[in-house]
Amino acid sequence: MSKLHIKKGDTVYVNTGVDKGKTGKVIKVLVAKQRAIVEGINMVSKSQKPSAQNPQGGIVKMEAPIHISNLNVVDPKSGEPTRIGRRLNDAGKLVRYAKKSGEEIK
Repeated sequence: MSKLHIKKGDTVYVNTGVDKGKTGKVIKVLVAKQRAIVEGINMVSKSQKPSAQNPQGGIVKMEAPIHISNLNVVDPKSGEPTRIGRRLNDAGKLVRYAKKSGEEIK
């Protein structure tokens, strides 16, 4: 399986779907399914039984996973969506960089 261009904590731009044009922070990456859960993106209503955490139960809004092909990492320099490349830095470590600006992504 190839490495993904998205990591937890990245700010991403949504290319397609209902939330097209929105940006959000990646909460979790589901590597096996090639999906990511992004804060405030792809919201779904889920009915929940009453539990200790949620004694009331009822309908809860939550984020559903979105396929990573529909996401682009936001360039740290310009704030625009960009593609990702990998290269060796001065220390000889493989790092991700934004193709638009050449800026290293932390």
